[in-house]
Amino acid sequence: MELLKARIQQDGVFKQGGILKVDSFLNHQMDIALINEIGREFARRFAGTKVTKILTIEASGIGIACIAAQYFNVPVVFAKKVKSKNLDGDVYTANVHSYTKGTDYIIRVAQRFITPQDHVLLIDDFLANGRALLGLIEITKQAGAKVAGAGICIEKGFQEGGKIIRQMGINLQSLAIVGEDADGGLMFYE
Repeated sequence: MELLKARIQQDGVFKQGGILKVDSFLNHQMDIALINEIGREFARRFAGTKVTKILTIEASGIGIACIAAQYFNVPVVFAKKVKSKNLDGDVYTANVHSYTKGTDYIIRVAQRFITPQDHVLLIDDFLANGRALLGLIEITKQAGAKVAGAGICIEKGFQEGGKIIRQMGINLQSLAIVGEDADGGLMFYE
């Protein structure tokens, strides 16, 4: 998606260790016009795919998933990272390792929100090592639901996540795939 790539080049900050900061427009301060176009692009890329729910993980994926959900006319469910008294009843859980935060946590989704009849589109802001997405896939499988596909805003092409997800046979659509050039700067794949 050229609009997203241009914004990454303009305002993204590529830091040592493969960290790409896009907090000025995507995952801290959010450019809603841009995210609206991202949602429209996910709808275009998954046109003809049955989607009954969108599943994401808190916190950065929620806003993107909500905007995308308008184009699919489906609800958004988000996996919670922290156990809460508000999350009652039976839950699906999965263990996830955060590359950026360097920590492990358990994500949770109330079982009543994803059922075996659902076709779940997974949406997130980043894909690096794939652990968050694998956790969402695990929750979808626990529910007996079908993974309709995965929509990612930015995939780190130099990390293994994209390869792992594609080898699983999941329709993975990444809007921008980034890497590091020979001089340590940002480059795009494809």
